[in-house]
Amino acid sequence: MSMTNDASGLSKEVGKRFRNLDADLQLGGGLIRWQWRRWRRRLPLPPRDGYAQFAARWGAKADFACERPLATQAWWLGQATVLLRIEGRSVITDPHLSGFASPLTCLGPRRKVPLAASVSDLPSIDTVLISHDHYDHLDDLTVRALAAKTPGAVWHVPLGLGRWLERRGVGRIVELDWWTAAEDEPLWVRCVPAQHWSGRGLTDRMRTLWCGWVVQSRRFRFYFAGDTGYFAPLFKEIGTRLGPFDFAALPIGAYEPRWFMRSQHINPEEAVRIHREIGARRSLAIHWGTFELSDESLDEPVASVRKAMCAAGVGEKEFLVLPQGKRLYLE
Repeated sequence: MSMTNDASGLSKEVGKRFRNLDADLQLGGGLIRWQWRRWRRRLPLPPRDGYAQFAARWGAKADFACERPLATQAWWLGQATVLLRIEGRSVITDPHLSGFASPLTCLGPRRKVPLAASVSDLPSIDTVLISHDHYDHLDDLTVRALAAKTPGAVWHVPLGLGRWLERRGVGRIVELDWWTAAEDEPLWVRCVPAQHWSGRGLTDRMRTLWCGWVVQSRRFRFYFAGDTGYFAPLFKEIGTRLGPFDFAALPIGAYEPRWFMRSQHINPEEAVRIHREIGARRSLAIHWGTFELSDESLDEPVASVRKAMCAAGVGEKEFLVLPQGKRLYLE
């Protein structure tokens, strides 16, 4: 496989459509075939112990009380939403705190674990990071509510998303290209490549950029992968240029069937591999157990990632699988 030779890491095709670093990548082929097979096989199957037991085991109400206000802390709030408290600032990734991952407010993929927090429950947010515009990562209701609650927050987004946010009341927006950075005192925020795609409708595919994020202070480095397929040169370069990382949030769900999902979503084995390649001291499993977006059952990623960890010699304190809403102290 080859990478583009654009020094910025960003590439555009004719018509201002963005593309991935892997010049050989093919995306999107076989969607109808996948959906037909999924319907015939009645996938995904329910969790082994049923939906109610799954929700009770993997969901908890988040507590944001400042028991140790100076400590670096994190909460996974479902899907790709991580709240990070670092250097006295609150950073949130891909905030999605509503019931559906859909253009409709009452139809589509429905949240299977009760919300760990609503927007009104959140502490004051200083920094928002958006990885791309898909409905399970960029939620209209959450964006509007968060913009109204914390109008002073700075929203860091990949190229092309600023106008969409402005129309929903967001005031302070920084659009970044891959490998470019912005100072958000006392933090540095850097946009890094991911292997994915964008689009919220039938005509806007690949017209806004997608990315991961690195947040760095004087004593702490955090990597948020967003949504991504596996491309070895990319993650090795992120680790070499910006790592090692004290903490990473890596997706482990929405990966089956592999013939369709491989190019856009990593599986648990690849997540553990990335954990090693970027030099993460600790990683948190995200993007699983919230919405049924693919063929694996909600609880399958847990068993699969633990098997991958065992094979790679990665311990449970190194790659963390936690309930939604649970507080994690990182120092």
